[in-house]
Amino acid sequence: MDLSQREKYSRQILFAGIGEDGQTQILNSSAVLVGCGAIGTVVSNLLVRAGMGRLRIIDRDFVETSNLQRQTLFEEADAREAVPKAIAAERRLRAINLDTKIEGVVSDLTPKNARELLSGFQLILDGSDNFQTRLLLNDAAIALGVPWIYAAAVGSYGVTMTIRPNETACLACLLESEGGAFQGLEETCDTVGVLNAAAGFAASMEAGEAVKILAGKVKAVSERVISFDVWRARFQAVRVARNPECRACVRRKFTYLEGEIQPHITMCGRDSVQIHEKNRDLDLEDLKRRLADASIAGVRNNEFLLRFCIPPYEMTVFTNGRAIVKGTKDAAVARSLYARYIGA
Repeated sequence: MDLSQREKYSRQILFAGIGEDGQTQILNSSAVLVGCGAIGTVVSNLLVRAGMGRLRIIDRDFVETSNLQRQTLFEEADAREAVPKAIAAERRLRAINLDTKIEGVVSDLTPKNARELLSGFQLILDGSDNFQTRLLLNDAAIALGVPWIYAAAVGSYGVTMTIRPNETACLACLLESEGGAFQGLEETCDTVGVLNAAAGFAASMEAGEAVKILAGKVKAVSERVISFDVWRARFQAVRVARNPECRACVRRKFTYLEGEIQPHITMCGRDSVQIHEKNRDLDLEDLKRRLADASIAGVRNNEFLLRFCIPPYEMTVFTNGRAIVKGTKDAAVARSLYARYIGA
C-alpha cells in the first residue's frame, strides 16, 4: 500500500476491525457481482470506494427511466441511450476509483456460462432479481467452493444471508426445506414497488459482510439470515441450521447448475419475456436496415443493443441474439415476434 492509498483509505484503516492489514487484503481482493440493479449498484459503489482490487459485473439488462429512483450509479443520459447496466456501471465505477479493475459483462447468467463467468473470484455477490438465478448462484458457489452473499429487497422489506460452503447453511437449505420461504418474497418491485432505502439497506448489509470476507475477517461474518422492514422499523436475525438432506450443500446435486438454458423466460415482474438463441451472433446495423426496409419506425441502437416498437410491444435485441420482448408474458407471442422480425 503506497502513501496515497494510505490517505485515500485512512478512515477505513482507522477502524479497528480492518486496520492496515485488512485494507491491504481488500486492495488485493476480487469479487463478481451478478445483477446491477437497485442492490447491485449500491453494493458495487460501496466496495469500489472501499478499495477492492477487482470486480466483474454481470448484467443482462439496460438502463430505463424507472430504474433511476433506486439504481444509484445511473443517470438520465444512460436511460435515454439505453446503455447496458454492466457498461454504465463500469464507466461510473472507473471514474470513482482507479485502484479497482472493473469489467462489465453484458450477459445473462445461465447454466452454460455460470462456471466460466464466476470462476477465479474470491467472493460472489447477489444483485439479481429472481430465485432461479439465486439458486443457480448457490449451486455454482458450492461447486466452486466460493462464499457468496444473498440479498433481496421489495416494498419496504429486505433480507441478506452470507453463505460459506461447508461452513453454513446454503440458500437451498433455507428455501427448499419445509416452511423455508420468506413472507412477501413472492411479490416483485413491479407489482408492489420498492423503497430505495430498503434496497440501500440490503446492499449496505451485503457490502458490510463482503468487506469482512475480503479483509480476511471471516470470524466476524454473520451466520444468520438478517431481515428488516424500513417502513415499520423492524429488524430480525435468525440462525438457520444446515439441512442434513440438502440436495445442494450436502448431496451436491446441482439441479440449477446442471440444468438446461430455457429458450424463453418470463422476467420477474417486468411484463416481459426474455428469449435466448443459442450460438447466434447478430449484426445490429444489418438488422436495423432490414427493419427499415420493413417500414419499422423508431429503431434505435448503440454498439450493444437495438430497440424498436411494434405496438403494444417493444423489442430489445442484443448482439448475441438474446432479446427482451416487453408488453407480454406469453412466451408464444414473444417467440412469434422474434421469428417475424429477427428471424427463426
